[in-house]
Formats: sequence, C-alpha cells, structure tokens
Amino acid sequence: MNINAVDLFCGVGGLTYGLEKSGINVVAGIDIEEKCRFPYEQNNHSDFIQGDLKEISSKTIESLYPENTDIKVLAGCAPCQPFSSYSYRYKGTDASVNKLDLLDTFGRIVKDVLPDIVSMENVPQLSKEPIFEKFIATLDSLGYKTHWSIVFAPKYGVPQKRKRLVLLASRIGEINLISPLFDKDNYPTVRETISTLPYIESGETCTTDPMHKSVKLSALNLKRIKQSVPGGTWRDWDDSLLLKAYKKKSGQSYTAVYGRMEWDKPAPTITTKFYGYGNGRFGHPEQNRALSYREGAMLQTFPKKYIFFDNQHPISTRELGVMIGNAVPVKLGTAIGKSILSKIYQKSEAVN
Repeated sequence: MNINAVDLFCGVGGLTYGLEKSGINVVAGIDIEEKCRFPYEQNNHSDFIQGDLKEISSKTIESLYPENTDIKVLAGCAPCQPFSSYSYRYKGTDASVNKLDLLDTFGRIVKDVLPDIVSMENVPQLSKEPIFEKFIATLDSLGYKTHWSIVFAPKYGVPQKRKRLVLLASRIGEINLISPLFDKDNYPTVRETISTLPYIESGETCTTDPMHKSVKLSALNLKRIKQSVPGGTWRDWDDSLLLKAYKKKSGQSYTAVYGRMEWDKPAPTITTKFYGYGNGRFGHPEQNRALSYREGAMLQTFPKKYIFFDNQHPISTRELGVMIGNAVPVKLGTAIGKSILSKIYQKSEAVN
C-alpha cells in the first residue's frame, strides 16, 4: 500500500524523521523559516518547501502527493508558543495573538485536501482553547473519527518529562496511539542518552562535534553550579550566591531554575532556551556547565548524527536553540507513525 505524508510546520524535521523511521514516506515538509531547509533536507529524504501556510494554496499541498498514493497523511505541529505555559499568562497581547489562527489554517487545509489521516502534536494547554474545539468540530463535520490525549513522552522513549497533546483523526476508522512502550520503572534517562558524549567545560566546543558546545557561564553562575546537586535547588547554595528574588518570600517557590539534572531520571522538558543554566533545570548532572546543543538535540531524540548546520549554512545559537526546542521529539513521531500504520494494516487485513 502506497502511504505518503506531508508535514506542515515541519521545522528541522523531527516529526518527518520519526514518521520515516516508522515506515511512512514523507514527500515534503513545509515551514516559513528558510533556515530550516538545510537541516531538514540534509537529514531527510523529503523536499523542503519554504512558505507561509496562510498563503500557500491547498491545491499546491494536494499536488505534493504522488498520483499513485493509496493513503494520504497530513501531519504537523502548528507553532505552539501562544498556548505554552509561559505564554498562557499573556493571552490577548500582541506577543500571543499573531499565531493563534495557524490552527485555523491547518483546518482549512484539511477541509480542502481531505487526507485520509490527520495527525497533530501540540502543547497540552491548547486543549483548553476555543480554537481547538473549532478544529475538532471541523474534523467531525468532514467525517473524521478523532481521538486525542495528553501524552507523557517518556512512555514512548523520549528521555524528558514532556507532556504533549497528540491528535489522530481518520476517515478509515478511529486511530488510537499505540500502547506505551515504557513505564515508570524503565523510563529512558539522561544517563542513557548523553553520558557517552565527550567531556567539555563551560564555554567549550568539542573538537569532533561543533554541536557539542556549551554556553560560557559567568563567574557567579560557575560558583552556583559548583554548589548545585543533581535534583537540588538554589537552597543548596551559600547565601552570598542567592539572587535577590530568592531572598524574598515571593521568590521562595522558584525552584525549577538554576538546577542540575539527575542522571537516572528523564530530563526536564527541553525548551527553546535549554542551553541556559538559568532558564530551567538545565545544568549538566556532574560537569560544571549547562547542556550543550547536541545534548539538547539528543534529549529530543534526534540521533547523534543529525546535522543542523555546516560552514556553508551557519546559524546563530539562538536560532539553533529554537530549532531544537520547538521540534517534535523524533521518537514521539515514530510512535505516531506506528499508530497510523497499525490502523491501516488492520483495515487492510479486514478487507482482504
């Protein structure tokens, strides 16, 4: 059976790579950011199309599927910043409203293309939004059987405490996400994922991997991380190292930043600023530095060989952090792909 997918809002290709690993052919990815082209095409056997999906016609997207396609899959993750925990408190401001209609754009494309299967991954907070209810209503009106749930990523092999909304909608019968592959007794850990990478110090770049680079800590933060223990908080520091906010009663609950990760547990959720020691619990478990870019990518389950840039295609460290933090974890993409294939083959066997 010829199964082909198009990946909307594809970024650097985390979802595409995962779908391909499951056995689904991805013919193309579409994203507004041109700098995603090099990593996307360098690591995937798919075409990258740069453009604003608000302006790209549905006919153009439909034409990407080969004529002999038996099953059309339309997948994607509309940029989720407006719905994230951080942005949620700023709803209605200019910083959050400019991307709120991207899910409507996704719905418009589904309505016009009528793919056999739709997959969407996003932040859990989206489920509380009227725009999500509207998207579900659009799918229902088009005859899709829709199932969505909030997924704990370690259950599917992602070594970080990431929770994501995963939606699967189908015109060939309801699709559920495959059963979890791991449980609390064997969740993938930080140690299993990054412990074999070469030792580097704060501000150093590995000589064999330019992605294995850490941001240089200030003298003060270097003192702080030396007094930090895995899984601990700023309460482990000497008083002279405390931020002013932590000395106030209102700052006593801020314990999720300036901390070290623990070797034998999943990492915290990898954000777009995971490379900053003060941006979360992103201190290396034993080395006196924050996560390197390669470590962040591997915790997002990109393989160590995944190429994000080269001398001809440079990017800033900020852009690199955004690319990695915004990606769909590869192994979650693989689980989504396996769930889709399970339903297709089940349907095919029933027909035969």
